[in-house]
Amino acid sequence: MKSVAFHTLGCKLNFSETSTLSRTLEAEGFLKKDFEEEADVYVINTCSVTENADKECRQLVRRIQRRSPESLVVITGCYAQLKPKEIAEIEGVDLVLGAAEKFNIAEHLRELSKGDSAKICSCEIEDVEGFHASYSLNDRTRTFLKVQDGCDYNCSFCTIPLARGHSRSDSIEGVIANVKELAQTGTKEIVLTGINLGDFGKGTNGGKKREESFFELVQVLDETEGVDRYRISSIEPNLLSNEIIDFVAASKRFMPHFHIPLQSGSNEILGEMRRRYRRELYADRITRIKELMPHCCIGVDVIVGFPGETEVLFQETFEFLHALDVSYFHVFTYSERANTLAMEMENAVPMHIRHERNKILRNLSYQKMQYFTQQQMGANRKVLFESADKNGMMEGFTDNYIKIKTPYRKEWVNAIVDWQMQ
Repeated sequence: MKSVAFHTLGCKLNFSETSTLSRTLEAEGFLKKDFEEEADVYVINTCSVTENADKECRQLVRRIQRRSPESLVVITGCYAQLKPKEIAEIEGVDLVLGAAEKFNIAEHLRELSKGDSAKICSCEIEDVEGFHASYSLNDRTRTFLKVQDGCDYNCSFCTIPLARGHSRSDSIEGVIANVKELAQTGTKEIVLTGINLGDFGKGTNGGKKREESFFELVQVLDETEGVDRYRISSIEPNLLSNEIIDFVAASKRFMPHFHIPLQSGSNEILGEMRRRYRRELYADRITRIKELMPHCCIGVDVIVGFPGETEVLFQETFEFLHALDVSYFHVFTYSERANTLAMEMENAVPMHIRHERNKILRNLSYQKMQYFTQQQMGANRKVLFESADKNGMMEGFTDNYIKIKTPYRKEWVNAIVDWQMQ
């Protein structure tokens, strides 16, 4: 029996796809191993949002070469679609699978042998069609279910449309089938994921015609028995409609937790980024959520050091975030990416200033989360506990996404427990 080991770089969507690739190869008779063990095949599912992800991919290949030089090395994911020739030239790489081919990995491995020059199986991103449903299944507690892929937006800093292709989705019927499958495994919580999740509804072939909507999906899932909790992983503010907010506020199964990308609190920078909203719309969405769900947790994506971000414009972002009733940030330091409009822009921000700004916003994020957690003290919340025994302790998340640690109790594993915040 051949063995295979996986490593994932990047977003939750990548993790759900890696999990699906793993199940595909296990069904073909492969034995799954830990990435740190010796295996016949190593698969690295890459990201290319930042320069670090590219470097990390190279480092991983070197590690495999030292540990197991005769093993096959397969690279897939966003970096593989964007720069297949560059990856093929890395010593030790045997196969590069682009966006259209990664789910045909079993077929490609049957014909692959060590020693030949790296084989590239890729196509132009415009030709990538079809939707491949994926979900992670590391433990029974929580799974990330991919319901949408690709993006039709053209943000000036982003390579994802070049790596993932046009927006396309599963059908509501297909999502429900996966949900019922997951319910059979004992999964208690599903996190809905996608590249542009709010754009759900464009058919599997990526046609512009909208066949269904994200709001319709949310409504159907709320009525589907078998899974207790749902989260919306990340949704653009212009696609987070008032009807979705209102529905979640009254929902039986959708958790009071949103993650809403902002990227900048300066309208000038938002314009340069080619974002499809301005900060006033963003503030309106936060206000409505908090009016209906004061206990709701809200996460924010923000980029620092975008070209032309002066100290004054960064201060605009800082003050805007400081005033917003949000709970935490994911802070990204802008990095130049080939084939993006931002790459050609003038007034680049020096790297040391980008890092300083990142630190400033991470500190603010920590303060926000501390404040949000303190506000919940004394409240009764429902916690879904996970299975891992960490030195006699276990962890879980409240419905509004506060991490809880408590002494390990076997009967609480994958159970939803009433919890008084203290």
